Amino acid sequence: MRPRRSFRVGDAVRDNRLVLFVIPWLASGLMKALHRLLRVVHVNRNYPERCLAKGERVIVAFWHGRLLMMPFVYPGQPTAILISQHRDGEYISRIAAIFGFCVIRGSATRGGVRAFKQMLRALKEGFNLVITPDGPKGPRAKVKSGIIDLARLTGAPILPVSFSSGRRRFLKSWDAFLLPLPFSRAVYIWGEPIYVESTATKEEVAKHQDLLAARLDLLTMEADEYFKADR
Repeated sequence: MRPRRSFRVGDAVRDNRLVLFVIPWLASGLMKALHRLLRVVHVNRNYPERCLAKGERVIVAFWHGRLLMMPFVYPGQPTAILISQHRDGEYISRIAAIFGFCVIRGSATRGGVRAFKQMLRALKEGFNLVITPDGPKGPRAKVKSGIIDLARLTGAPILPVSFSSGRRRFLKSWDAFLLPLPFSRAVYIWGEPIYVESTATKEEVAKHQDLLAARLDLLTMEADEYFKADR
């Protein structure tokens, strides 16, 4: 006898074409509505402004858990975003496309070489890049080497940034995903650009990984504490 194939209703619904079409539009609409309900301030936005004024293409980096409100961090720029080839990544990629991002699919474990080449090409063609260096599945708050190699090969600066809000909730997920609550104050905090020399050795690449992780941890802590009086 042939073994029976297991059937999960959740998988069937998730792969349904109508669901794949409707959910991203619904999710993007909810994200836009939530953003409008936040009282947002920007800190150190002069860092990306200076880089862009010099004609540099930049690599924007933030922890995966701060992803939700990042489509609004610096709108209006031609930007490509790296999204995993995991099944759930299809929803995220469609949401990103609705926001006007050029989507590159891949990760360290699936399609990594092809995605890396596409990111190099995107920078050369005038796109900025958006990368969560601990994504798509962790380990949490650990920088992978790919983002440093992109900066090394292209000369593009890495711009760390974080987001938080005065009133918020964290999901019980691997990345402690942050959900800002409506009508709260929110903040985007940028860090100084990180440049990587084209001649950087493996040891120097590793040091830049540690530097970027430390910058992102500090920015995230500062963002979380920015509105202490709200809690």
